[in-house]
Amino acid sequence: MKKAGDSRASDGAVTELWLLHLADSALPIGAFAHSFGVETLIAAELLDVGDLEKFLRAWLEESGVVEAVFCRTAFRIAQSTEFPVREWIAINDRFSAMKPARESRKASTLLGTNFLRSALAVCDLRRLTRTASFQDDLPVHHACAFGLVCGALNLDEDGAARAYLHQSLGGLISACQRLMPLGQTRAQQILWNLKPSMVEAAQSSSEATTDDVSGFLPMLDWGSMEHPELLTRLFIS
Repeated sequence: MKKAGDSRASDGAVTELWLLHLADSALPIGAFAHSFGVETLIAAELLDVGDLEKFLRAWLEESGVVEAVFCRTAFRIAQSTEFPVREWIAINDRFSAMKPARESRKASTLLGTNFLRSALAVCDLRRLTRTASFQDDLPVHHACAFGLVCGALNLDEDGAARAYLHQSLGGLISACQRLMPLGQTRAQQILWNLKPSMVEAAQSSSEATTDDVSGFLPMLDWGSMEHPELLTRLFIS
C-alpha cells in the first residue's frame, strides 16, 4: 500500500538511475577507443603501474577540475528558461581553446557529439531540440554535453559533476588495463582509492567559472600530440 510521499521518492530514485545510465561506460559513444595521450606515455616508459594512482590523482586536480567546471556551466545553461545558444557555443569554443593537443580536442568533441546524439535519441529532451540543429557543424565537448543533458533532466548538479569525473577516470583506467600489466583487482583498487579525490575535484569546481580555471598537465598534452607518430597504436587518441 502506497504512503504519502512515495511518488516523490520514486521520482528521486528514477533520476538517480538516469544519472547512472548516462555515466555508464556501456553507453555507445566511443570512449573505449580513446586514451587521451596515455598510450604515448606508456609506450615511452614515462608511466607505469606503480605511478598510475599518483598520475590519475594529478589528472583530477588539474584537468578533472576544469572538466567539471565546464560540465557545471553547461548544466546551468540547460536550466535557462530560453536556451542561450550563443552561450552554449561560446563555452564549447572556449574549451577547445583550452585543449592545446589536437588529438585530445578532437576526441573530446567526438565523444561529446556522440553523447548528445545518444541522449537526444533516448531521453525526452524537447528543451534541447535546438542543439541538434548545430551539433554536426560546431564542436560539442563531452563534459559540456554531459552537463547539458543532466541539467535538462533536472538531475543534481553536484552529482552530475561527480558522475562525469568517475566516468572519465574509469575510462582512463580501462585504457591502462589494455596497455600495461594492470589486473582487474588493482584497477578497481585504484578507482576506489581515488573516489575522495573525485569528490574534492567536484567540490573545487562548484564555485569556479570558465573564466578563472586552467589545467596544467604538459606531459599528457605532449603524449596526445605525439600519439599519431607511434609505430603501433591501440587507440585513436
